[in-house]
Amino acid sequence: MDLQLVGKRALVTGSSSGLGEAIARRLAAEGAAVVVHGRDRTRTAAVAKSIREDGGITGIAIGDLATDAGAENVRAAAVEDGPVDILVNNVGVYDPAARWGDTPPDAWAEVYNINVISSVRMVQRLLPGMRERGWGRVIQISSVTSHRPPASQPHYAATNAARNNLAASLARELKHSGVTSNAVAAGGILTPTAVEYLVGVGKARGWGETWAEIEPKANSELASNAVGRIAGPDEYAHLVAFLAGPAAGYINGTTLRIDGGAYDM
Repeated sequence: MDLQLVGKRALVTGSSSGLGEAIARRLAAEGAAVVVHGRDRTRTAAVAKSIREDGGITGIAIGDLATDAGAENVRAAAVEDGPVDILVNNVGVYDPAARWGDTPPDAWAEVYNINVISSVRMVQRLLPGMRERGWGRVIQISSVTSHRPPASQPHYAATNAARNNLAASLARELKHSGVTSNAVAAGGILTPTAVEYLVGVGKARGWGETWAEIEPKANSELASNAVGRIAGPDEYAHLVAFLAGPAAGYINGTTLRIDGGAYDM
């Protein structure tokens, strides 16, 4: 299916690794010019170089979106070679070990600033151009913890609920503009960082020593779903790419849950 992204320009925040990198690669493979964003220039440039070697069109933007100055640096770099048509707000942090009793208010504020306000910073900087041109896509990456928050990392779950709410509110603001706003609530994602974390959990719980041994138990105990496995980053990236194109023009103000049919957390 041709997603009609040739000629479009996308900024994917937090795309120097993990899910963001997978989204950037998929958008580039579909023909969009992609701006890879990160705080570490070497790592960000390496991802962009790899995408170019695969035939994609890329640039880079370096900056800390937790600050206004960093967000402005990213905006300036992102539009250097043309206006941004697609904004994927993927930047986010989490701490699986955090609990109500040991997470101080300052930690809540920090996570909210990175996971929510960083998105607002980029929306406010890039949305006016989309609205003026009469076309654009704003996509928030959140988590299914927004709908089914566990006892752990409550601040993270709360920020994901806020991201979904942000997407819906923005869609109302943008009515009849040609710009859509949606969120993707992701379930488990098998990034290298996630695998490393789950192997540590699995060893501590006696599930085995290798990922091959630990994976079945990790899925059943931590991410039970009707599919029976944890998704890879590409499976989310394909959905984001679809939402970014003209074919998804009637999808607006919604949160799409992609969790394999989760039934337990």
